Amino acid sequence: MNTAFLQHSMLFHDMSGDEIAAALAFFRAKEQVFQKGAGILHAGTLTDRMGIVLEGSVTIENNDLWGNRTILSHIGRGQFFAETYAYLPDEPMLVDVTANENCRILFLHIGSIRKTSDLSPWMMKFIRNLLNVSAHKNLSLSGKSFHTAPKTIRGRVMSYLNAVSLRKNTCDFTIPFDRQQLADYLNVERSALSKELGKMQKEGLITVRKNHFILHDRSG
Repeated sequence: MNTAFLQHSMLFHDMSGDEIAAALAFFRAKEQVFQKGAGILHAGTLTDRMGIVLEGSVTIENNDLWGNRTILSHIGRGQFFAETYAYLPDEPMLVDVTANENCRILFLHIGSIRKTSDLSPWMMKFIRNLLNVSAHKNLSLSGKSFHTAPKTIRGRVMSYLNAVSLRKNTCDFTIPFDRQQLADYLNVERSALSKELGKMQKEGLITVRKNHFILHDRSG
């Protein structure tokens, strides 16, 4: 296990190599490899494991009985998923976790926290970091509600692109979604999204090529 990589992640912040090793042993860490498109976790099932993306990326999706897909978030290298369900193992998952590309995932049985009286320094650090992870995840989900609130496709696109620009501190960036995934994330039709992006580009608001965007300041 590459503890140097884990030390740079939010979940193991301020933890030494020995403390990370203790955590991995306690939570029965196990790596698994998934091919692009493979289901990692499924709606309606229970889990006591959270996942850390070591390589590749995954999407958190809501797939209904009628074949409609809504992408809730994109989880990239070094990020996490299913921590809430893993801590509350009696709550069935309401989402699917799907491999967005070939990926390698580290699973931790964090449900063990509820059954332990271990208050060693590494455990206290881990719990603090887990709370920090959950807080950031709540912010991310709140952000999606802002992006899908506008009634128009343009409003949704501009809300999302503005948020990405602020987060990356640049007007020139690449998003983690392809065109279909962006449509699913914003809850719009792909063809309508492509048409609106074309209009925005003709009007000089953006330059777009596949999933790379440049935002043009028209305020002045």
